[in-house]
Amino acid sequence: MEMPKASDADKEHFRSVLPDRPEVVIKPMFGNLGAFVNGNMFAGLFGPTIGVKLGENDKEMLESTERTVPFGPAERPMGGYTGLPEVWNTEGDGDEARAKAWVEKAFEHVAELPPKASKSPKPKANASKK
Repeated sequence: MEMPKASDADKEHFRSVLPDRPEVVIKPMFGNLGAFVNGNMFAGLFGPTIGVKLGENDKEMLESTERTVPFGPAERPMGGYTGLPEVWNTEGDGDEARAKAWVEKAFEHVAELPPKASKSPKPKANASKK
């Protein structure tokens, strides 16, 4: 499975469309980035593609009206996420505003979900076994 790395320009573009809110946490993920609220990812970057997690009605509307793409590896796209049209990365003229609007919808949707429980550290194997 090939994992494309996001360029610095891709990462800058991703950050530019995220809501400017203190609850937004950006974390590196396999050479790409993820944006989280309450421990749940609402937007991610996979190479140049921005993926968003939307409510069902918004997901259907976006996928039926725009040239969306699968989000994640071609062999195994991430379920529940929709890739924003890649042409929005280069066209300009309102495309950044549309990307921001859909990322905001994803933030609002995921912010309503229960906070992700933090994982307990796994117990270390006992190295002193005899």
